[in-house]
Amino acid sequence: MPGPLIGLSTYLEEEARWGVWRQPAALLPAGYHRLVQAAGGLAVLLPPDPAPGAAAAAVARLDGLVIAGGPDVDPARYGASRDPRTGPPAPERDAWELALIGAALESGLPLLGVCRGMQLLNVACGGTLVQHLEGHGGPPGGPAGVFAEHTVVPVPGTELARLLPEPVAVPAYHHQAVDRLGSGLVAGARAEDGTVEALEAPGAGGWTLAVQWHPEAGTDLRVLRALTGRAAARRG
Repeated sequence: MPGPLIGLSTYLEEEARWGVWRQPAALLPAGYHRLVQAAGGLAVLLPPDPAPGAAAAAVARLDGLVIAGGPDVDPARYGASRDPRTGPPAPERDAWELALIGAALESGLPLLGVCRGMQLLNVACGGTLVQHLEGHGGPPGGPAGVFAEHTVVPVPGTELARLLPEPVAVPAYHHQAVDRLGSGLVAGARAEDGTVEALEAPGAGGWTLAVQWHPEAGTDLRVLRALTGRAAARRG
């Protein structure tokens, strides 16, 4: 029997290239769907959809949801002026993923945020972001687009600490991070410099976890197995 149906939000690019083609595309690194599959889930991609009610309709058909990493969140979403180092906005994706998060929280759908997904969860709950952070964007002096490893320390008593009881080295690549926590959220882990590395919503009525690192770039299945386990239990 197929595993629980796990939705994965996607990029929306003006131009992508494959073979002889160069066209607009909705896409996602293969690590995401492969990790969901390895954790026992059935992966389905969710490109941005501007239709009214589309996010709620998608969430109603899913057993679990992953909000994937990607571009910087538009600072206007949390009432801040744009820092010159903040990347260009992705308005269709911001709107779609915020709507997905809102529908998931309202319905109690198991939800996992990854990197940008964690930042968006914080913004959806009224929090703010640090727009530029040094030392988390890959190997020092290395090429762009290469993950670096650093250690995260789970906060005792949290869901993240239950899943990862000891400090763990994780693959990461980001330059933005959580600043003021959103309403109802708690920090589940921190980096050695104090950066929030995981968020949880213990009173939200469902299983909600977000991590600043990129589990799809590694081999540790514990976080994804927790998501698919909760999704399977919810499906019954």
